[in-house]
Amino acid sequence: MTTPVSLALAIGALVAGAVVGYLVARARTRREEARPPGPTVAELLERLVRSSHNGVVVLNRFGDMVLHNPRAYELGLVKVNQADPRARKAAEQVAETDEPMEIDLSPLEARGRQPEAVLGEVRPLGDGFAVVEAVDHSEAIRLEAVRRDFVANVSHELKTPVGAIALLTEAVLDAAEDVEEVRRFGGKILRESTRLGQLVTELIALSRLQGAERLPDLNVVEVDAVVREALGRTTLSAESADIRVTTDTPSGLLVEGDRTLLVTALSNLLENAVAYSPAGSPVSISRRLADGMVEIAVTDRGIGIAEDEQQRVFERFYRADKARSRATGGTGLGLAIVKHVAANHGGSVGLWSRPGTGSTFTLRIPAHVRPDPAPEPARATKTSPAPRQEKTPERTPRLVVTGQDSPDHGGNL
Repeated sequence: MTTPVSLALAIGALVAGAVVGYLVARARTRREEARPPGPTVAELLERLVRSSHNGVVVLNRFGDMVLHNPRAYELGLVKVNQADPRARKAAEQVAETDEPMEIDLSPLEARGRQPEAVLGEVRPLGDGFAVVEAVDHSEAIRLEAVRRDFVANVSHELKTPVGAIALLTEAVLDAAEDVEEVRRFGGKILRESTRLGQLVTELIALSRLQGAERLPDLNVVEVDAVVREALGRTTLSAESADIRVTTDTPSGLLVEGDRTLLVTALSNLLENAVAYSPAGSPVSISRRLADGMVEIAVTDRGIGIAEDEQQRVFERFYRADKARSRATGGTGLGLAIVKHVAANHGGSVGLWSRPGTGSTFTLRIPAHVRPDPAPEPARATKTSPAPRQEKTPERTPRLVVTGQDSPDHGGNL
């Protein structure tokens, strides 16, 4: 039987519990209301580590991973859920000495396109923890290697004409009394100096295309005008080599680009075709629009290029036939310039070639799209059409106009 005292005690306990629960809930609500909206500092730090471009790994005093980001996997700092042994050993040393240190974390075996040069910095965090931050320096290493190769190639290429000019000058001085010998050596000096000047000019052009200078603004350019000017530049060398250059009919196509650079690129393709074609053989140019790209193809019936060399012909100073290139005065920079002109215009250059048959180089540039003309308002009176103006076609020596296109050809490089 429940007494009044026990009943009062039970009611008091219930009331006290309710009051305590209310106070706890109210305090929790106040804390939640006082908490600022958004992520906590810890969450932001975790996001920062995971989004870092550098590989980050936090290790404890036993060498176990506490925290790491996806970039650590990409740089090889973490493999099979374990940190690189070099990083663990360095972290133990840093935890003991409390001094940061740098370590080389480059892959021990180079495979494919993985990072080649990875440098790590290990810093102490206290309480036996250490952080390892890895940075990929592969691109800088590659660029430095390219720069060294370029400087070495330029030095070698410049030495050849400079040395030849020095030797020929000595020969002229020794044969000062012999008029015929002076003329013969003088002609050779002129050829070597011309080649030297061409080499310097093309080096400047290549440096400009690779970003040393700001490229000019792109304008609407007539493809037919580019073809005419490039043909004009090549006429003399084609006639000297007894090469017949043919071209298809004007196309009326337009591209957005720099006319001077486009003419230079097409002239280089034509000069290359003339230099590597036997006397009396044809060289043809064709133009067409395909998938929004204007394609200008230069086809020759020359010596052709072996398949294993086709990927290298666009490299600086690379020559498929070194002896023939030297004889024609080539610098080895023409196709490299063509590649960079195409890239700077958002296009590409393609190559199809077969030894003994010939080659087709195709310059692809995005076509300019003409805006749709606005409809003219209806007129009350009928007007007679304006008389059509006939244009006199320009003539280029030793050019034969044909309506045939070159065969379909190769892939992009």
